[in-house]
Amino acid sequence: MKDIVAKTWHLSLIIGMRFFGLFVVMSVLSAYAKELEGANATLIGLAVGGYALTQALFQVPFGLLSDKIGRKVAILIGLLIFAAGSLIAAMADDIYMLLLGRLLQGAGAIGAVIIAMISDHVREDERAHAMAAMGMTIALAFTAAMIIGPLLGGLENGVPVLFYLTTFMALASIVILFTLVPAPPTITHSFAEEEAKVKDVFKDKDLVRMYITFLFHSSTMAVAFFLIPLMLRHKFELPLGEFWKVYLPAVVFGIIAMGPAAVFGEKYNKGKQIFLISIAFIAVSFLLMGFSGSLWLFGVGVVFFFIGFNMFEPLLQSFVSKFAKAHQKGAALGVANTFAYVGMGVGATLAGKLFEIGDAQAVAYAVLAVSALWAFWIIGMRNPGLRGTVYLDGEIFDRNKLEGLKGNPAINDTYINESEGIIVIKYDKELLDEDTLRGMMLRR
Repeated sequence: MKDIVAKTWHLSLIIGMRFFGLFVVMSVLSAYAKELEGANATLIGLAVGGYALTQALFQVPFGLLSDKIGRKVAILIGLLIFAAGSLIAAMADDIYMLLLGRLLQGAGAIGAVIIAMISDHVREDERAHAMAAMGMTIALAFTAAMIIGPLLGGLENGVPVLFYLTTFMALASIVILFTLVPAPPTITHSFAEEEAKVKDVFKDKDLVRMYITFLFHSSTMAVAFFLIPLMLRHKFELPLGEFWKVYLPAVVFGIIAMGPAAVFGEKYNKGKQIFLISIAFIAVSFLLMGFSGSLWLFGVGVVFFFIGFNMFEPLLQSFVSKFAKAHQKGAALGVANTFAYVGMGVGATLAGKLFEIGDAQAVAYAVLAVSALWAFWIIGMRNPGLRGTVYLDGEIFDRNKLEGLKGNPAINDTYINESEGIIVIKYDKELLDEDTLRGMMLRR
């Protein structure tokens, strides 16, 4: 685990700082936006989720760009755009300028690129640990954001200060990127040129199921961050500076839930079961948040939401990396994150419209309907544990035999890590066992 952390801590720090910049504002944004000139519930929802709409537009282009010109250059471009949007949002004096800043923040869509770069630096069998380490960094950033956001946001002109802080962190991330992050290993792939297209990441049914799961997962988060600040401030009359008292226990329980979810989802191949339990927590959380009349019960609902939401976190990105072919990893993660950001943008915007129509109860009913569809979708999912990966020493096994694996229905992907001299083969455990595969690749 120490070796994995050593390979990825700098990239985890960059993505953690970026998520801190997003969540430190999200914790108070809907309550703050309500006070801006020209604001209404629908525009507030768009301010909360609007950055996700431009994220959705640019996830795949950034993923493809990173596969072609390199991860570092793509990340640099995204961080500069994100910093510019943060600066505009900091100077906003009406809802429309805030929307412009938020949309520009989202255009710096580098989340999938960073995750792809982390995947480049670690072996397939180390990826779950790398993603867990990254998830823990995000969780710590999230925890800090849930405390610092309300504390600073509660001060006079506090929310603009949060946007300035986000600008600084984006610029600091650029320094880390070019001073601490090493170049990824050189990898050669066994695939035809015409295969390296975005449409190919939709051919795998398991990947498609993960894309839709990203959509549902992120939409509930956007709805929660629309609803929670508004309810705390305007129904329960809690000052912005005291929001952390609700967020802190929720975040702590959410972090605790990530550990067992990662273990049972990856080690014991119970990903489907973990997802269904998570959905149940999310559904109950919105029942409590939408219909409770006391701050205490509302707070329990917030805790339940963070538990359900965080149980997905260590598994989602890992499963996409597991299913995607090596040469399509950036594109597949880009597509997955596109679905996620579409969910966030649409979820928050629709939450604003539903809130105008029927208050918090209408929002809760909508999430219950989404949860039912989501559970139905997960029930039909294939067990991710049926996808296996074998690593073969290039000095013992014959790389020239990779050509003979083409067309084998049990083989999902093959590639060579030239830097480490390792032949990597992804295969279907239902159709082929590892010992047989090793025998097929031995030098004769």
